[in-house]
Amino acid sequence: MSIHSYENTSRTAQAGPLSLHYHEAGPADGPALVMLHGGGPGASGWGNFADNLPHFAGRFRTLIVDQPGYSRSELPEPDCDYFSYSARAVIALLDELDIPRAHFLGTSLGGGVAARIALDHPARATKLLLSAPAGLSLNLFSPAPTEGLRRLIEFGESAAPTREQMRAFLTTLVHDPSRVTDALVEERYAPAVEERARLGAARMAASFARWPEGSLLWREAHRIGCPVLLTWGREDRVTPVDGAFVALKTLPDARLHVFPRCGHLVQDEAAEDFRRLATDFFLG
Repeated sequence: MSIHSYENTSRTAQAGPLSLHYHEAGPADGPALVMLHGGGPGASGWGNFADNLPHFAGRFRTLIVDQPGYSRSELPEPDCDYFSYSARAVIALLDELDIPRAHFLGTSLGGGVAARIALDHPARATKLLLSAPAGLSLNLFSPAPTEGLRRLIEFGESAAPTREQMRAFLTTLVHDPSRVTDALVEERYAPAVEERARLGAARMAASFARWPEGSLLWREAHRIGCPVLLTWGREDRVTPVDGAFVALKTLPDARLHVFPRCGHLVQDEAAEDFRRLATDFFLG
């Protein structure tokens, strides 16, 4: 069995009042790298980052965290917006693991959580790599909701979501539709329709509805002092690339890399270039 298999890297720890599931690999004395996955039905840390884990674990103490409400992690009723709630849980996990500072790599929803960590706990964040981060994007030319968000909403609001709805959503995440195989649809569909997962998604959505100000991270981006690398797919249909420019202009220490022929999942569609870029940024 590979040292980087699901079973060999799977961990569970108490993070404040929550039980969080995560994966850990890499040298215990290496610089810490926390990877925070995107959202959507059936999402998980392993699903977002498993293929990238061997690369990063060769250089970093790498933690792939299942955020509250995803995979095996708990999500009681949040008492604040989800970005703040998840950020607090991740910091509690790092406290439990005695990790004082870390790099954070967050995609989509996870990018918003990483940004909130840097805002609320600036001493804990060394560098941020944010891939099409939620909350920091502000569309300049693209209509809202985007195609990807419409498909996500359709799946979430359906009384009995179908595999066809899952396929339609997943197809908006990529530039190359051949990546959306039957196996991938099933991998995301099966956990997404479980009652626990649907409850978690509903609680997350309700937290943003109740505390809408918490989702407007772009208004606070000027307070993030650590170095930030923004990455985007040029063909992103969930968070279009024109949404990057407010964050790029507002963040005090930011740079932007746009991958051609890529959708929302640059860590998959441009995996080799993404890994090299991320490693150079974190270790440079």
